[in-house]
Amino acid sequence: MKIKRYLIWDLPLRLFHWLFALTILGCWGTHELGSDYIDWHMRLGYVALALLLFRLIWGVVGTKHSQFRHFVCRPQAIVEYLRTNLPQQPPGHNPLGSLMVIAMLGLVLLQVVSGLFVDDEIFTTGPYFNALGGEFDAVMNSIHHNAFNFISIAILLHVVAIIYYQRVKQKNLTKPMITGYKSQLEVDPDEAINNSRILLALIVAIACAGFVYWLVVVNAPPVDDFY
Repeated sequence: MKIKRYLIWDLPLRLFHWLFALTILGCWGTHELGSDYIDWHMRLGYVALALLLFRLIWGVVGTKHSQFRHFVCRPQAIVEYLRTNLPQQPPGHNPLGSLMVIAMLGLVLLQVVSGLFVDDEIFTTGPYFNALGGEFDAVMNSIHHNAFNFISIAILLHVVAIIYYQRVKQKNLTKPMITGYKSQLEVDPDEAINNSRILLALIVAIACAGFVYWLVVVNAPPVDDFY
């Protein structure tokens, strides 16, 4: 008997997931390469901000398993999940996965927003450096130079969890995030989504990109005002 597959992860969410991972890697790499790559570092930061805005909006208007209301769990639900060790996993994010999603989105959002107020004291300043005063910039600078440590820990935990599910529980979490599908052995038919809402996702993506352009180019205070 042929095993049926059901669409669980929509295409926009999957594209976000991998683009987000590549963008974070790129931000780290351009930082490590030094001041010659600071412009690319900033551009990738703006891309990360647009992706984050898209994910936050998609968490409200996206398909079923992309919506926060379908996977954000109370602490009690996470504890119960750890205790029961149910063989049948949730069709979308499990409680631990939902916790990681919220943590990663929050940490990267903090990192990106703080970067708007940072001055590297060499060549480049964020578009809103000194817009709210030196004390505020100092706080943002401290956050920007320390938050990535927590992001790194979150990434490590995420990778370890994927390996654990693959090796111990014999569940491949990576493949569904590439194909979008899970088999009938993993999910019930009524958990499937009908389509990926690509047109809606395209509209949201364009709006997010437009907002970030307005924020960092059109609305940003002129640098000359600060000198």
